[in-house]
Amino acid sequence: MVNTVSVNTVPVNTVGVRASRSDASLRRPGAPGVPPTVLSMLQSARRGLDQAADETSPGARYVTAHLAALRAAAAVVAARGEPKTRRRKPHSVWELLPQVEPALTEWAAYFAAGAGKRAAAEAGLPRAASAREADDLLRDAETFLSLAETALGVEVQSPLPLRPAG
Repeated sequence: MVNTVSVNTVPVNTVGVRASRSDASLRRPGAPGVPPTVLSMLQSARRGLDQAADETSPGARYVTAHLAALRAAAAVVAARGEPKTRRRKPHSVWELLPQVEPALTEWAAYFAAGAGKRAAAEAGLPRAASAREADDLLRDAETFLSLAETALGVEVQSPLPLRPAG
């Protein structure tokens, strides 16, 4: 059974999301026990990275890449099951991730540290994220998504680059 995870303001229900070229990149053969909802969350994260790469504004690119990483982390937490804690207050996915997948602890700390910058960029602050910071975060989010997919045993096949006709 898949647990519902609170990921700040990121919707984790991806039903009805339009398909993209990255949907075909996730295959199930290597992940027989991964629920479809988790695969859908990973696909949503991959689409988010595609969208982030297309963003021209550094702030929007930073926000979109960070949210894609957040979706990938939520997928891992959902697949592993939320850990039992004594406290009943909501937890950030970045707090839960190290408990369910210790190998991703440093990544959780890295993305948690960027949440304030993401909030500033979401608020429209013009200098919230530089182009370099946005590009670096996008690359890091791509790496993190690949690590999350590997941790879940999901076989990833990169889409082939499109060649111009003629």
